[in-house]
Amino acid sequence: MTDVQNLWKKRISDALNSVLALENREEKINQDQIVIELPPKPEYGDFAFPMFTFAKIFRRPPQKIAEAAAEHVQIENDEMPGTLSAVSGYINVFLKRAAVFSQVLEEVLSQGTDYGKNQSLKGQNIMVEFSCPNTNKPLHLGHLRNDSIGEAVSKILMECGAEVRKVNLINDRGIHICKSMLAYEKYGNGTDPEKEHRKSDHFVGDYYVKFNEWSKSDPSAEKQAQVLLQKWESNDPEVVSLWKQMNTWAIDGIKETYNDTGVSFDEIYFESNTYMLGRDQVLQGLEDGVFYKDEEGTVWVDLDEIDLDKKVLLRKDGTSLYLTQDIGTAIQRHKDWPFNRCIYVVGSEQKYHFTVLFHVLKKLNHPWADNLYHLSYGMVNLPEGKMKSREGTVVDADDLLEELKTLAAKEIKEKEREDEVDDLGDTAASVALSALNYFLLKVNPSKDMVFNPKESLSFNGDTGPYLQYMGARISSMLKKYNERKEKYTGGEFDPELLTVQDEWELVKLLSSYPNVVKYAAEELNPSRITAFLFELAKNYSRYYHDNPILHNENADLVASRIYLSKALLQILKNAFTLLGIPFMEIM
Repeated sequence: MTDVQNLWKKRISDALNSVLALENREEKINQDQIVIELPPKPEYGDFAFPMFTFAKIFRRPPQKIAEAAAEHVQIENDEMPGTLSAVSGYINVFLKRAAVFSQVLEEVLSQGTDYGKNQSLKGQNIMVEFSCPNTNKPLHLGHLRNDSIGEAVSKILMECGAEVRKVNLINDRGIHICKSMLAYEKYGNGTDPEKEHRKSDHFVGDYYVKFNEWSKSDPSAEKQAQVLLQKWESNDPEVVSLWKQMNTWAIDGIKETYNDTGVSFDEIYFESNTYMLGRDQVLQGLEDGVFYKDEEGTVWVDLDEIDLDKKVLLRKDGTSLYLTQDIGTAIQRHKDWPFNRCIYVVGSEQKYHFTVLFHVLKKLNHPWADNLYHLSYGMVNLPEGKMKSREGTVVDADDLLEELKTLAAKEIKEKEREDEVDDLGDTAASVALSALNYFLLKVNPSKDMVFNPKESLSFNGDTGPYLQYMGARISSMLKKYNERKEKYTGGEFDPELLTVQDEWELVKLLSSYPNVVKYAAEELNPSRITAFLFELAKNYSRYYHDNPILHNENADLVASRIYLSKALLQILKNAFTLLGIPFMEIM
């Protein structure tokens, strides 16, 4: 349908230019100026072209423009016939539906997994940074949203032809790490995760919580943590040895969670290797007069150009800040893999940080800094309220996944589907991941959201399991069709038989999928695809309920409706891949 719409946009622009030529006018209307709309009611056409924006050019009312252009649209002997009318300033187009069914369904099924792909970002190297956990605690619900967005955006960009490099920056140094280390020294007694039968990142996180409990009663705790950090920075052998051990525990555990949630990276950077990278860049900027030093020796950047105050880049003792580190890391990454764009998937609370970072990199004369982007996402919490990691009330990622698996298994048993699935545990895990990713992605990234585990697992409504169930239902129907083919012998696809309005609405949705993917990439917004999937599933569910597919005496009609269903199933599979939703033929 995208090709159909583009064909008609060209016809309309050609017609408008014909009218201008007849009037000896020099103006030209190009195809990009033509706006296409979907009418609110079927009787107004399959799509419409408003003429209001051309009133000044033609110096006449939109309705008169529509009438004149409609007379010049060339549609005779064309591969995509149709009729049109000029009403209320619109040119309404009524397509020959059989031709559209043939073109769209053949396109979907012939392209298969490639349907929806485009080359709008071909030649673009795009780096996507996401996750970026600290090694003092396990991943939490906020990380899960970050990871879902990062993975989905990366796959969507690849679907549009971009070369994508997924990167992670693990924050494995700093005062927060020293707090966990100090608490382990005080309370650990040499134990380890294996002895405690505790997942290793949770084991480390327990000591971060213990530190904060201890610091409430002992004012010296914070000072002791600072001293430990100084020892680490001085490369004290014992401190560095403990730091390496605790980071190994934390990172091994975090990688397990990544594996369980289908998250992967092309490159992982570590703050301990990058935190000094920006210092020389800042000193060079100071020498070049880009930055300035105050009387105490602190190096600053003046942010008046972007309507902000000023920001420290190096402390008076010469030590770096997070901003200094990120300057060096960005420059190093561009050297490692010269990108056209770099997208930072980071919470909205870091908006100021990235505004300053991008500005500083521009001032250091890195032209690629114009193509850095902060994909800001909102807070995510449970219905009970906000998370507080230092109080140990964080919504733990692993615990949430286990809860979702348990709830999914319970739902499958209650629906008496336990004997139907191949493996209850594997099925429950796939349903849980579907529930998680879909629920986290269906809200525009910029908005805050509440994650409701029970609601996310519903097999009805706007959820991942509902979509999985729709895919399984269609798969089951196609299996039955193949098993009973002798009953439908001779049945062939005939687009003329697809006359139900619901069928027409479905094929229009199927045809819009490539544009949905393209817009999702342009906006870095996976919720474009979740909204499309839910609309598609709703429409098919209604169609399936109201129109017999297999239970039909007309073999050609059965074959035609099966053909439509196969195309829809293919798009479900394609979109599931982009969103991290496991496809299951049986559930």
